[in-house]
Amino acid sequence: MWVARLGVVANHEQRGPTRSRAARTLRLGKVAAGGAARWAGDRVDGRGTEEEQRRRRGDRFVATFDSLVDQLATMRGAAMKAGQVLSTVEFPGLDSDQAAHVQQRLASLRDDVPAVSWKEMRKVLSDEWGDDPERVLDSIDSEPAAAASIGQVYRGRTVDGKDVAVKVQYPGIGEAVESDMRNVRMLAPLMRRLMPGLDVKPVLAELSERVSAECDYELEASSHRTVARFWRGHPFITVPAVDTQLSRRRVLVSEWVDGIDFDAVGEQPDEVRDRYAEIVYRFFYGTVRELDLALGDPHPGNYLLCGDGRVAFIDFGMLRRLPRGYLKREAAIFAAIRDGDEDGLVETLRGLGYLGDDTDWNGSLLMEHMRAVSWWLRTDGPHRFNAEDAWRGSAALREQRNAELMQQMRQMTLPPEALLLRRMEGLLFQVATTLRAEADWGALLGELVEGDEPVDELGRQHATWLEERGLRAAVA
Repeated sequence: MWVARLGVVANHEQRGPTRSRAARTLRLGKVAAGGAARWAGDRVDGRGTEEEQRRRRGDRFVATFDSLVDQLATMRGAAMKAGQVLSTVEFPGLDSDQAAHVQQRLASLRDDVPAVSWKEMRKVLSDEWGDDPERVLDSIDSEPAAAASIGQVYRGRTVDGKDVAVKVQYPGIGEAVESDMRNVRMLAPLMRRLMPGLDVKPVLAELSERVSAECDYELEASSHRTVARFWRGHPFITVPAVDTQLSRRRVLVSEWVDGIDFDAVGEQPDEVRDRYAEIVYRFFYGTVRELDLALGDPHPGNYLLCGDGRVAFIDFGMLRRLPRGYLKREAAIFAAIRDGDEDGLVETLRGLGYLGDDTDWNGSLLMEHMRAVSWWLRTDGPHRFNAEDAWRGSAALREQRNAELMQQMRQMTLPPEALLLRRMEGLLFQVATTLRAEADWGALLGELVEGDEPVDELGRQHATWLEERGLRAAVA
């Protein structure tokens, strides 16, 4: 079906987000309390072998996450978005079935979003435009084309005959986000338990800033325009134009794009899926490399394969401006892993903030770990992903399980500025494995991250386009 969508619209409608601060606090409080009770049981339950105890600890993690997802799924806004960000985190110590269950539940926060009634959303439009939407536009569909954590999208037509996508923020979502970003701190013990080395406070502050900014559609419109201007005229990437006259703080209007969605692309022949997956990688990494912008929501609903072969990209609400040349600094990680440079790997990770200065890191174990989880970047030539590849890194972690390595992993942290970059990286990998896409992934990331020569015709087309615009010198 030729539609544009941001997510999956459920068959039933739901009222807007719960606005009561007390109600939203209570929901997350239940999750925190339940997790604390399970961890208390973890400390006193010494039955069986060490392996049996570890399995029971994993079961308690899973039970806590089930409770978390059940609550976040009803809350929309920042609480749901926090769960979406967690969906790309690796959880050391879980067995494959436990890890798969956790990821599946958290991924549902991206995909299973019930729609809010047209009556409620129409009022937001009327309030923002100061008039009935039917008078501002020539026409607008009352059924949403897409629903996501912050708002819904409708198809409309302007008075001058242009088809547009009208993204409307859920009523009360701003107040809900303000409440959620205070309440989400209750999940800090859960995050510390899963990743003991994580410096939770700055990461939560980063998440709060990113999600709060996502609720300002005027800010998103500005980011959207920046990205659209850069990619204008590209041979295989397109970003629809923003209608600044109709966009408001809670309404964002952009050019409507026709294309087949992710599910439909998944049914296409190998060569179509492969090209599509590579273009998706090129867009997100290209935006980081050329603009120092990390787009943190490469959800499969945010891009469409157009009839002319280009891929259209939409939704630029979750975005982080990185320090100039940040991706080049991270390129040293790739180089160290490829070259087996243990000292260089430790030095680079420490310099970027992933490793603490006061810890004596075992470079050999760290290299073993990084090579295991990034196996697909070191394949010899092209590799076609399959379903099992999605969990191959987790399986490698379980095989590596030893006391010293696990202790080191627990002491690793996540620099706040890298939060969206890691989310982007994780979701892109999920997209490629879901599509069963083939590429020479190591060489492709060498081009995109390390600045190597183009690996194929798409890379050469992109390089020619940059040169024609006089941009090569600015990014070399």
